[in-house]
Amino acid sequence: MKIVKISSLGCPSCIIMNKIFRELKEEYDFEVEELDYDFDALEKYNPGVIMPEYIFFKDGKEIKRLVGEHKKEEFIEILESEK
Repeated sequence: MKIVKISSLGCPSCIIMNKIFRELKEEYDFEVEELDYDFDALEKYNPGVIMPEYIFFKDGKEIKRLVGEHKKEEFIEILESEK
């Protein structure tokens, strides 16, 4: 599985979610592409304006998006269901 994480430097929700995302990276095996809304070209992912945005891919196909603040359990549910 691959997760594209789109965040912004001045985003309070992004700062809050960083701890949860770090924990997930330690506990689960997935590829991560981290992009900054302010500096990176994001056209291919078509993000909204609410950050952070997490886009889940399996076998190269988008399967889910989470936008804004979410509980760790929501990420785990997606990661576990796609094993």
